[in-house]
Amino acid sequence: MIRVICIGTLLALAACGRPQNAGSVEATTEVERPEWRLVIHGGAGVILRENLNAEQEAAYVEALETALDAGADILRNGGSAVDAVQAAVIPMENDPLFNAGVGAVYTAAYEHELDASIMDGRDRNAGSVAGVKRVKNPVLAARAVMDQSEHVMFAGQGADDFAQAAGLEMVDNSHFNTERRLRSLESVLERQKQRTSAEKAGTVGAIAIDVNGNVAATTTTGGMTAKAQGRIGDAPLIGAATYAQNGVCAVSATGHGEYFIRVGVAKTICARAELAGDAIGDAAQEALDQVAALGGDGGVIVMDGNGHYEYVFNSPGMYRGMIDPERRETAIFEAE
Repeated sequence: MIRVICIGTLLALAACGRPQNAGSVEATTEVERPEWRLVIHGGAGVILRENLNAEQEAAYVEALETALDAGADILRNGGSAVDAVQAAVIPMENDPLFNAGVGAVYTAAYEHELDASIMDGRDRNAGSVAGVKRVKNPVLAARAVMDQSEHVMFAGQGADDFAQAAGLEMVDNSHFNTERRLRSLESVLERQKQRTSAEKAGTVGAIAIDVNGNVAATTTTGGMTAKAQGRIGDAPLIGAATYAQNGVCAVSATGHGEYFIRVGVAKTICARAELAGDAIGDAAQEALDQVAALGGDGGVIVMDGNGHYEYVFNSPGMYRGMIDPERRETAIFEAE
């Protein structure tokens, strides 16, 4: 289990970006809430340095920086956490490097079915879509469900129809095609659906705290390579991949969705923080330990009500980054 602990602006910056072994304890003190802060991830899995050349690594770092800048622009101008997390993931939905939007993996039927969720910590209002095929940016559809309907989730054709009625940009399903993902699908089908860890997961997400102390979270994904038609993972499920509650937590998860659903990872983390008084990183580690015990892997970005954040993952790497008024960071591999 990898834990990267970043406690806040008043503690040594050297604490950030270093992995902690499972069970390790780092002394912490009460810290000020940052003016604002944004944390993102671009998926967790078997992400090894030897598998990325310098050009590929630079491309991922640039993409993470672009996402951080998009969300930070909202926060530094006094915007809301929920607007910031939405803004941060849109560039990743539009970037073929990630499994969300353009570059989403293929289903076994050679299509794309995308999922997204978003949650506002102020009142725990939430919206999500599952199995959309035509909305260009699924996070915008999830936001529209939250803001423009009495419901929390729409799925399939109904979700696409709702997004279109809300005035969102619609595209042909082929808009999400990439040659890289097609090769991955064909590889899985040739192996009779014996997927690698990387082919089981792939999600992007963001969490934030704004100048008013409000938190928010979002998660968006293309799902699992060669998944069966209609399969829904954890990304659109409030409490599995996404949760936000002012004064308590903001969580976005990435990993093998079936296990994250069974554990209810995001809500488990927040419940342990709220009811058991766990530090946010300890709560996250406990939830991911349960995932691991069931046979799953992945990671989470987590933040408490004071803006203290951690990256916790039990896979070899996770694309991740953070920005606040004082500093910014990005990392990919487990030892960064």
